[in-house]
Amino acid sequence: MRALGRLRLGVNIDHVATVRNARGTAYPDPLRAALLAEAAGADGITAHLREDRRHIRDEDITALMQGLRVPLNLEMATTPEMQAIALRHKPHAVCLVPERREERTTEGGIDVAGDIPRLTDFVAPLREAGCRVSMFIGHDVRQIEASAGIGAAVVELHTGHYCDLMAEGRSAEAARELEALREGAALAHSLGLEVHAGHGISYDTVAEIAAFPQVMELNIGHFLIGEAIFRGLGSAIEGMRRRMDAAREAMA
Repeated sequence: MRALGRLRLGVNIDHVATVRNARGTAYPDPLRAALLAEAAGADGITAHLREDRRHIRDEDITALMQGLRVPLNLEMATTPEMQAIALRHKPHAVCLVPERREERTTEGGIDVAGDIPRLTDFVAPLREAGCRVSMFIGHDVRQIEASAGIGAAVVELHTGHYCDLMAEGRSAEAARELEALREGAALAHSLGLEVHAGHGISYDTVAEIAAFPQVMELNIGHFLIGEAIFRGLGSAIEGMRRRMDAAREAMA
């Protein structure tokens, strides 16, 4: 079997902002965290600008765009306000996600198949501005095919359900979910989409997902920020990087 290419790591710094906002201070600074992640080997930084600004704020996006040397992946809802912000900043990548005010985190994939005309129109100006548009979706065949049809360059497969099943010790169900993700990654790749994966990934679950040959990038945030409390952000990221690289090397 041929060796797989190096898997990119995108580090989500949303919850650095969550801690900052809990006290209404200027620290901890998300840009500082992003620069530490960059130094530790992150290939990109992800930040979700939510409609209610519960963690990342507009000024954070400005600071990240000005201060980063690695690409910024801007996660956002499919609203006119968010589209205007993306078109103003022109980040390297825009990941479109579902967003509900009452959710604690992004709970599922976006329904591309049920909203094709609107999303086709929404994606077009972002593509014209030079942003790589990604759809955050589940592994459902209809959603993958619809993502290719509307002109997205990337799909990011939602790995949260698999990671939850693993954490709960439901290994048989987790194995089925992992196989569905594997099949989804293969289908997306066959349709010309670049495949990313993310949500809920930890040291315990990263190896299986990193071994998918079609996956080019993992986006990981909450676990790394939590682990940083105990071992520091740089060390937490380096630990994830080692596990990702080992999973790729094992497939050689």
